[in-house]
Amino acid sequence: MESIQERLERIKERLQAYYDAELAILQGQEYRIGTRTLRRADLVQVQKNINELEQQKNILEARLSGSFMGSKRVVLRDI
Repeated sequence: MESIQERLERIKERLQAYYDAELAILQGQEYRIGTRTLRRADLVQVQKNINELEQQKNILEARLSGSFMGSKRVVLRDI
């Protein structure tokens, strides 16, 4: 099973790849070489994935620092 630290490192690597993709898209969504056209990934989808990964990263970092405030279930009983 993957540790929190290993998962955090994997998410950071993916996040960096998405940052790189976002920058490439912003520098040029589409370009041509001769008769061939290259169209980069969808900017909106890349930014959505960045937001999701940033949220996951923040949660894992909070867990590692001990400040994670996860949800708890409380059952009230009248005895």
